[in-house]
Amino acid sequence: MRSQILAALLASAALTTGTLAQGAQPGETKGKADDLEKLQAFKSTGTEPAPEVPQTGRRADAIRKTLSKITLPAGFKIDLYAVVPDARSIAVGPNAGVLFVGTRKSKVYTVTDRDKDRVADEVRPFAPGIGFKVPNGVCFSRDGVLTVVEQNRVLAFPAAEFFYENPDVAAGIVVRQGELIPASEESYNHTARVCRVGPDGKTYIALGQPYNVPPADKLDLYAKTGIGGIVRVDADGKNREVFATGIRNSVGIDFAPDKSLWFTDNQVDGMGDDTPPGELNRATKAGETFGFPWYGGGQVRTAEYKDQTPPANAVAPLAELPPHAADLGLTFYTAKQFPKAYQGGLFIAEHGSWNRTTPVGARIMFATLGADGKVASVKPFAEGWLTQDGEYLGRPVDVAVLLDGSLLVSDDTAGAIYRISYEGGDK
Repeated sequence: MRSQILAALLASAALTTGTLAQGAQPGETKGKADDLEKLQAFKSTGTEPAPEVPQTGRRADAIRKTLSKITLPAGFKIDLYAVVPDARSIAVGPNAGVLFVGTRKSKVYTVTDRDKDRVADEVRPFAPGIGFKVPNGVCFSRDGVLTVVEQNRVLAFPAAEFFYENPDVAAGIVVRQGELIPASEESYNHTARVCRVGPDGKTYIALGQPYNVPPADKLDLYAKTGIGGIVRVDADGKNREVFATGIRNSVGIDFAPDKSLWFTDNQVDGMGDDTPPGELNRATKAGETFGFPWYGGGQVRTAEYKDQTPPANAVAPLAELPPHAADLGLTFYTAKQFPKAYQGGLFIAEHGSWNRTTPVGARIMFATLGADGKVASVKPFAEGWLTQDGEYLGRPVDVAVLLDGSLLVSDDTAGAIYRISYEGGDK
């Protein structure tokens, strides 16, 4: 169904390009807007293939040296999968296993392992003729449609896995530039969107709000538009609705096998080293609210809203996470390569603190779930990117499961993708 909707979206390109031809949308240059028009109409842009990112040399050697210091449970190993500048959100293609990597800058990268030796053979920018702006969010539908969520636009690429090597790829506009959030609310802060395609075929997008704690006069607008929440739209961008509110800045969402939506949320800054905690949340239905800005994290009240009554129906987090560790991407482990103790659990990437007296984070956490579906424990799984001297050797951003069941980890500081595999034999 989703591919049919995207086909209809692309088939209407003539109407769309006729509208866009009147001028570039806000945030686009005219040349890049023209290139997108051409791609919608299946026309060549004349763009040259982007150069490959070198996978050998001093940088790769330095990353491998860092990985030798990472500690993992017995039987696991970590290797360099690819050198990818500014690597953030990652999405594994469901058909060929091609990896797509978003960034907070202006590029989306493709990572190809042609000989299937679990090391990338080629890394290069995707769709170089398109002028991306903070294309952090990347996600796939089951039938292979890639969605890219930018700061204030959403694009879709049918069959991206099979046509990515050409600089010209079929593209559709799901949400036009300036219509994901009101242009007046664009900010340099909390603009790294993430997305997932849900079991219902809709695209779910987390929209961080730009403030540490927003002023009261913004709350109605944010609740209406889904800023500081999660919105969902059909594959063609229609039937938008606000799915969840009361979220400060989620940069990690994933669907559990029971179809509920789980997400991390970054807590309020400036309240002290050890408060408030980070959050791991679970949304079971549309319309739930999760307590922000009345709560800054967990049950800790914000100074700005401490005298106001929080919503009575505010949903508490499933688990409180280490304060200011910046928990970002997460993924359920539904593969079979890892031992049974990990199957059905949740991996979480901690980016690491930026304003704490003693830094914490920069590691991969694992949440064990009980038979009741609740979180039984959250413990470090892979760590060592933060030295005892407080220096970051890397900062994990996102996690994803490769088709063979190994775990990929992105790192925007090192500019790399890592692969964690299990070779212990005993499962």
